[in-house]
Amino acid sequence: QIPIGTEIEGMNILGLVLFALVLGVALKKLGEEGEDLIRFFNSFNEATMVLVSWIMWYVPIGIMFLVGSKIVEMEDIVLLVTSLGKYIFASILGHFIHGGIILPLIYFAATRQNPYRFLLGLITPFATAFATCSSSATLPSMIKCIEENNGVDKRIS
Repeated sequence: QIPIGTEIEGMNILGLVLFALVLGVALKKLGEEGEDLIRFFNSFNEATMVLVSWIMWYVPIGIMFLVGSKIVEMEDIVLLVTSLGKYIFASILGHFIHGGIILPLIYFAATRQNPYRFLLGLITPFATAFATCSSSATLPSMIKCIEENNGVDKRIS
């Protein structure tokens, strides 16, 4: 018997990433002829980062109203507060263990450098990620802090 695969709905992310990598290598291989398209993509990236930063300023207001509408609909506020409190405690504890202990140990094992000094340069993106719960909204400030505060090369970031 031959197993038959089924069609899966959604975007082909692996194909998209592979195409982007191959296109980048091809543009670099072109040399001077590919520089115009590289500059276009860099400008497009900068414009997208500006748009995302504008959106980040309005997202907390929208989230406040979404959460507020759900709180008004609740009948038992005590149940809401206790359930939410347990969830917040578990989430913060898990983030602390993973981000404050496990990941720094891996960083130290790989680089033999102080991981907390590196993390100190990323306070702004961490606050943005915590406030927005969106990795897309955090990306511009993460790239900026990685390059400026921690001295990572722009090609790597």
